[in-house]
Amino acid sequence: MKNGELRAVDGRVPGRRGLATRQRLLDHTAELLATTSYRDLTVVDIAREAGTSPATFYQYFPDAESALVALSDELVGEARERLGRPVREGEWSDAQSYRTCERIAESFMAFWDEHRALLGVIDLASTESELRFREIRVQLLNPLTDAISDVVDQQRELGHLPADIDPVATSSVLVAMLVQVSGHRYGIERYGTTGPQIRRVLARLLYSGITGRTPPP
Repeated sequence: MKNGELRAVDGRVPGRRGLATRQRLLDHTAELLATTSYRDLTVVDIAREAGTSPATFYQYFPDAESALVALSDELVGEARERLGRPVREGEWSDAQSYRTCERIAESFMAFWDEHRALLGVIDLASTESELRFREIRVQLLNPLTDAISDVVDQQRELGHLPADIDPVATSSVLVAMLVQVSGHRYGIERYGTTGPQIRRVLARLLYSGITGRTPPP
């Protein structure tokens, strides 16, 4: 959301100081998520961490969940910039397509690690049928889903994939795989594997799913 579109709860457009206060509240909300369940997050906690009062918080957000939604909206903007880029800028020739799949896995896992707490909230709230967060989750993943779908469609037209393979279904399944593995990465590593090994498996599965070819040794 652009600054010119931001409004306080009472409808006023915040000035520079107001925007800085609003952003400080959001920054401390994000910090608290690292140690506090989103269900236990309170306006009092956020205001205290931000060095202000609950009354000031209520000038910008009606409740703590609204601050989480605002944070999530910001993350959607970042996802649009980052998640689809490795797919759209990558090479899909025989020699380079596997490296492109490695970059997709690397960039997605890095994005998830940077925003693990907030993404966990979005994922959990979506599962619990919170409609606002479900829509945010769709918007967040769409850039990557659409980018992979386009490449799958191209690979199908080149004859590398069966004609009856649906690009949207393929990309949706591959993105769901990235989400689940990234979200449970540290639990998986407790079984004795490592982050690089997980990324390698993701890259190989992406390569097979997108190109229809056997991954290189």
